[in-house]
Amino acid sequence: MQQSVEQCIERVINNIKPATALEGVFASPISLRERLAHYRTPGISIAVINDFEIEWAHGFGLCEALTTRSVTPDTLFQAASISKPVFALAVMRLVQSGSLNLDEDVNTYLTSWRVPAIGDWQPRITLRQLLSHTAGFTVHGFGGYPDGSPLPTTVQVLDGEPPANSDKVEINIIPGLHYRYSGGGITVAQQVLVDLLGKPFPEIMHELVLSPLSMTNSTYEQPLSSDWSVRAATAHPFSGIPLAGKYHIYPEMAAAGLWTTATDLAKVGVELTRVLHGSLPVVWSKQTVEEMLRPQQPEQTQGANESFVGLANGLFVGLGFFAGGGIGEGFLFSHSGQNEGFVSLIRVYPRIGKGAVVMLNSNQFELVEEVMFALAVEYNWPDVFPTEKSIVNLPQIDCYSGLYSTADGLQFKVVSVDGNLFLQCGQQAPLQFFPTSELEFFTKKLNACIFFEKDDMGNITVMTLSQAGVMSLRPQADTQIRAQRQE
Repeated sequence: MQQSVEQCIERVINNIKPATALEGVFASPISLRERLAHYRTPGISIAVINDFEIEWAHGFGLCEALTTRSVTPDTLFQAASISKPVFALAVMRLVQSGSLNLDEDVNTYLTSWRVPAIGDWQPRITLRQLLSHTAGFTVHGFGGYPDGSPLPTTVQVLDGEPPANSDKVEINIIPGLHYRYSGGGITVAQQVLVDLLGKPFPEIMHELVLSPLSMTNSTYEQPLSSDWSVRAATAHPFSGIPLAGKYHIYPEMAAAGLWTTATDLAKVGVELTRVLHGSLPVVWSKQTVEEMLRPQQPEQTQGANESFVGLANGLFVGLGFFAGGGIGEGFLFSHSGQNEGFVSLIRVYPRIGKGAVVMLNSNQFELVEEVMFALAVEYNWPDVFPTEKSIVNLPQIDCYSGLYSTADGLQFKVVSVDGNLFLQCGQQAPLQFFPTSELEFFTKKLNACIFFEKDDMGNITVMTLSQAGVMSLRPQADTQIRAQRQE
């Protein structure tokens, strides 16, 4: 390993910056070892993509608490929901070869199970809808089964019949209109491939995806055979305590059953980025990859600000992956995963050939985000820090002053002092807000913004206070309070 890469690793593992409650503000750097102890997480595996190749992969910590078995780049972790985009590659390989049609009714392919009719109405479901979570199916995710428990067949999972521990997978909204994440829908797609090819699902995935990408440390086998289990990390769902039986079993393999390494998942990212840049593909054509990484819903479109309108943070759902974030270097594709005692995240910037995979044997997703942030800083990923808001000069600040009241009587007082705008609520001291436009203001002290509205005469009539609770690198939902200006 080159000295420069070793130095990169040292900087990353000694520059973990915990997020604070304020957006874009981080605490002082802490070492990865200290953060593992803080989150009671025994082990972590990291693989970094740089310049369209895997630059390094490393394991830190232990496969199981209170043992001496160290995490290595070959240690297996449950990828959880990252199983879904890897599975989507199998579907797209069959679509590319003409064996499947993304827009055909899946009941055309299903033989052992059928999308059930609802009374006298038969829903028409397609693979495109299943892979983009727009089919309208229920069952968000699966809890897995403790070691030694009876395991359901896929059909029993779909029907919600014992020994399945999840609800029946069914449609309760009109398919094709809205995004709703559904591990149940992905399980329907799993059965499509099994019925079509007549082979065990792990064998299908090995032939279509894992072997072509040389993912030699990956399997969809559930439960693991002894040859695989000796290399598997143990799950720690709570306070660093090993899960009884070491890990849960997930017969919902396409949705949650992939055992893999950070290195093998990084191979997926490398292959897709290289194909998009014109390299000779292993299997999937550039057209196929582009199809997977484009919006699948009409409302998930490119906006005027060069980002995408769709899910949170400018992301949309493609076929298997979530993607978006911008149309330039900031465009990315990603997926996270969480099984009982395992969390993981893949994030790749295909236009610049950068990205990473982080996997933990605990439920502490906050640590995944902190490590990703340290990698983003070290490798200069796009949009690492929130864009600093530009303050504009407004000649008439007095026009915003006044008393604003909500329908239930909550009052806000807006005052101008020496050309500056302040907001006072109840017994709180006045808080200064700064204009970014004629109608939008923000405060540097809290995660809050004010939006004003004008009437047809150009008079300020309404004020909306928007506040976001940021408790990690993932912004929480905004809380908005709308107040009418009083005469």
